[in-house]
Amino acid sequence: MAACTVYTTQSLNTNCSFPTPSKAHLGFHQKQVLLYRSRTSSRSSSSRPWVITCAAGDSQTVVIGLAADSGCGKSTFMRRLTSVFGGTAEPPKGGNPDSNTLISDTTTVICLDDYHSLDRTGRKEKGVTALDPRANNFDLMYEQVKAIKEGIAVEKPIYNHVTGLLDAPELIKPPKILVIEGLHPMFDPRVRELLDFSIYLDISNEVKFAWKIQRDMAERGHSLESIKASIEARKPDFDAYIDPQKQYADAVIEVLPTQLIPDDNEGKILRVRLIQKEGVKHFSPVYLFDDGSTISWIPCGRKLTCSYPGIKFFYGPETYFGNEVSVVEMDGQFDRLDELIYVESHLSNLSTKFYGEVTQQMLKHADFPGSSNGTGLFQTIVGLKIRDLFEQIVASRAQTPVKSAKA
Repeated sequence: MAACTVYTTQSLNTNCSFPTPSKAHLGFHQKQVLLYRSRTSSRSSSSRPWVITCAAGDSQTVVIGLAADSGCGKSTFMRRLTSVFGGTAEPPKGGNPDSNTLISDTTTVICLDDYHSLDRTGRKEKGVTALDPRANNFDLMYEQVKAIKEGIAVEKPIYNHVTGLLDAPELIKPPKILVIEGLHPMFDPRVRELLDFSIYLDISNEVKFAWKIQRDMAERGHSLESIKASIEARKPDFDAYIDPQKQYADAVIEVLPTQLIPDDNEGKILRVRLIQKEGVKHFSPVYLFDDGSTISWIPCGRKLTCSYPGIKFFYGPETYFGNEVSVVEMDGQFDRLDELIYVESHLSNLSTKFYGEVTQQMLKHADFPGSSNGTGLFQTIVGLKIRDLFEQIVASRAQTPVKSAKA
């Protein structure tokens, strides 16, 4: 349903179209504004015609923010999320082969690394990391995310992770859902205000180190020494600019070493916590057994196969950065994903379309990292919750009555 505003004017030709000039410095082009003349009401004391300008409120893009440090599972989470909406997320067809953007039928995922204002050489010369706000163009980030949310296509820059250079921009058209993922989606208050929902992936230092080694050595060819040096060099800026963003997130997936094995140093078994902020519009936290209770649960070994050290769940209310939250926690890992339906049946407010949808999604992506533990489970659940949030937002916009005002 379009949201319309009615004005009057002294003179207006019928069916006029006035294209708005482009704003090249913002990297996008404004939509045309169509003006129509309606018949003058017999009750009106003025003979001035009405001008009606409309904006497609129901097609306004829903914006999701995902924050995390490098190598913390953002790409895997994006694949799980886009799968929930259907279709395959792929780079723009015919575009830059090194583009960071992923487009599916419903979603577009843009990497906020594309808003680096300094390339790899420039950062080295100035002695700053990519985490430092001085290495990023937050003004352009805000203007372009705002434009896309309002239904305006933008020419977004591209940061090439292979060459470390800033490539020519690419056209991003407004999708139904825009996901902005990267280091700083909640750093700038202006960008933060544009988000309809936000997630932070909070990975402990021990787990982060193991993940980063696996990714950067296997996929990017970095040496172990360079990875260690990079982590140490980034830590002060991470603590200053990235980690504080989790206080603003609507949902946090926190990944920690297990508590089931005393003094565990291997990091193969994980304790994962889904921290859900209470009172978020269009979002109802997931709970275990009884909403608002505090529960510790060890699943029945006859119904859920799991080798040593087993699996333990926890649910209860907590306070997180001064906010009331609900926490669901899983410590341990699954041996058989097809038995996950047993756990799913004890969780409520999952926003599934049918019984067993969480299990189906997990089985569909059994080869994804984290599929045997709480990272995959909670990423899948958050994806389903985002789908439900999107549908609620669309429904609420459709029910909003058309507003009109006569000048």
